[in-house]
Amino acid sequence: MSQNRLAQETSPYLIQHKDNPVAWWPWGPDALNEARRTGKPILLSIGYAACHWCHVMAHESFEDEATAAVMNELYVNIKVDREERPDIDEIYMRALQLMGEQGGWPLTMFLTPDAEPFWGGTYFPKQPNYGRPGFQDVLKTVARVFRDEPDKVE
Repeated sequence: MSQNRLAQETSPYLIQHKDNPVAWWPWGPDALNEARRTGKPILLSIGYAACHWCHVMAHESFEDEATAAVMNELYVNIKVDREERPDIDEIYMRALQLMGEQGGWPLTMFLTPDAEPFWGGTYFPKQPNYGRPGFQDVLKTVARVFRDEPDKVE
C-alpha cells in the first residue's frame, strides 16, 4: 500500500501535502534507497508555502486520486520545501536551466534512481492547457522513455 510520509515533517509546506493521496517521501536516504530498490524513477516536486502555482498544481493533480495513482505506480515521489532545502532546490533548478528550460516553481524534475536529473519542467496542468501537456500524459510519457529508451535518459 502506498503511504504518504509527510505527516511527521516540520516544514509548513510539506505538512500542506500530508493528506495528498500521493505517496510522498521527504528528501533523504530512505526515499533514495526506495528508488534504487524498486528501480523506479524519482518524481521530485520542489515548492514553497506561498507559491501560487504550487497550490494550483497541488489542487489539480496531487489531490486527485487518479493522478496520484499514476504517480504512485510509476515513481518514487519526493516533495521538497525550497525554503527548508535551498541546496536541493539550487541543484535541480540549475539542472533544469541547463536543459534549456526556464526555471520556476513548482519545480517538477524527473530523476534516475541515483538522483540524476534527466527531464523536468515547472507547473503542468491536469489537462493540456496554456500550451503545456497534461500532467498524467507527462507522467506516462516520461516513465515510458525511462523504461524503454534508457539511452535518452543517460
